[in-house]
Amino acid sequence: MAHSPKTEPDARLLADLRALAALPDDKIDLTDPDAPEVADWSDAVRGKYFRPIKRQKTLRIDADVLAYFEAFGRGYQTRMNEALREAMTRGLQRRAARPRQEA
Repeated sequence: MAHSPKTEPDARLLADLRALAALPDDKIDLTDPDAPEVADWSDAVRGKYFRPIKRQKTLRIDADVLAYFEAFGRGYQTRMNEALREAMTRGLQRRAARPRQEA
């Protein structure tokens, strides 16, 4: 496999890079002229690639509750986690909707 010889950047590129390095971050234009503007977010999925950290924990669950989730077959622990997450989310939403009481 042939390797191409290393070439030094030209003087204009070096000047542009130095000028860019001297700019404060808030003055640098980060827009991408080749990227299309997304105007329709209706199909967007929030948290699509987010995976919460899992922790192993031993807990006691009522036998009938466990039997209910196990009756649906494989994935019962995932379904239990989803049910717990829904309950947590509802609780957080209720708490956020409550008017704050001053101490």
